Amino acid sequence: MHNAGSEWMLHSMLRPLIARGHRVTVWLSHPGEISDRYEIDGVQVVPFQRGADFANDIQKYDVLISHFENVPIVSGLARSYDIPMVVICHDNFPVTFRSAAGADLVVYNSQWIRREAEIYYSQFPPHLLPNQSIIVRPPVVGDDYRTSPGDCVTLVNLNQDKGGEIFWQIAAWMPEWKFLGVQGAYGTQVQPPTRLSNCEVIESVPGERMRDQVYGRSRVVLMPSVYESWGRVAVEAFASGIPVIAHPTLGLIESLGMAGIYAYRDDLNAWLEALGSLRDPDNWAKASKRASKRFAELAAVDDLDVWCQAVESMATPQRILRTRLAGRG
Repeated sequence: MHNAGSEWMLHSMLRPLIARGHRVTVWLSHPGEISDRYEIDGVQVVPFQRGADFANDIQKYDVLISHFENVPIVSGLARSYDIPMVVICHDNFPVTFRSAAGADLVVYNSQWIRREAEIYYSQFPPHLLPNQSIIVRPPVVGDDYRTSPGDCVTLVNLNQDKGGEIFWQIAAWMPEWKFLGVQGAYGTQVQPPTRLSNCEVIESVPGERMRDQVYGRSRVVLMPSVYESWGRVAVEAFASGIPVIAHPTLGLIESLGMAGIYAYRDDLNAWLEALGSLRDPDNWAKASKRASKRFAELAAVDDLDVWCQAVESMATPQRILRTRLAGRG
């Protein structure tokens, strides 16, 4: 129900654990529309309405995994029952690092987030430091997203921080392009000041439908985000060789590398110029080639193997992993 990059990152990390024969259960911590247990890609999901049962079932699990605001309570339960604890850090906010202190394993979603954590923890006494840390860049399976690009300029999530207002300004100045706005799963969505005939807005799209409903219609993806710790949408677009114009956040610079086309979010002319250059078929083809090459480089990294081995090393000798993810659905 909560279709954000961090949730899809974690689901992408749970799928290989299932493939390796482990049992994974996700306990949701926010209310949703589904009240009964369900399964997705082999992962068993327990809805929020059953959340009180988790404390009773805690001793069944060999490893606990948590993120965001759920970490403090799960860490407390982990210590009480002496169960290994994994924390996923999706950002560099102090509260994230503070909550992860003392965890058995901390997973950072990028190199720059890990560097920020090392700076934060430099003043901590040794017994409060995480015991182990690894980097798992948000995994994107190419076959889940690869398609033939369409003809739209696309923004996923029209809230202010993701660049909703900038998106509408660009659309108003470039009537020769078709624009596709995809509503996000969170945040107030910025609406166009006037109706633009070259624009279409669709509702939030679940991750498994992004290939057909979003990337299959996109020729260029815009990411004028004020903050991105990585930028999963951009990498998903790269799977199809779709060029991405992005504000140079540290996360987007790390994920897109030299294949990204960068423009500062407060410089409208820079966005217009970058998008205008992609009207030229040769320029678009060159940018598309760079995007595909960068995706191949990211896909070649063995983060998921490192992840699975790290979690398995924490589990019981029988290697039957029963994992609890305190997630938002």
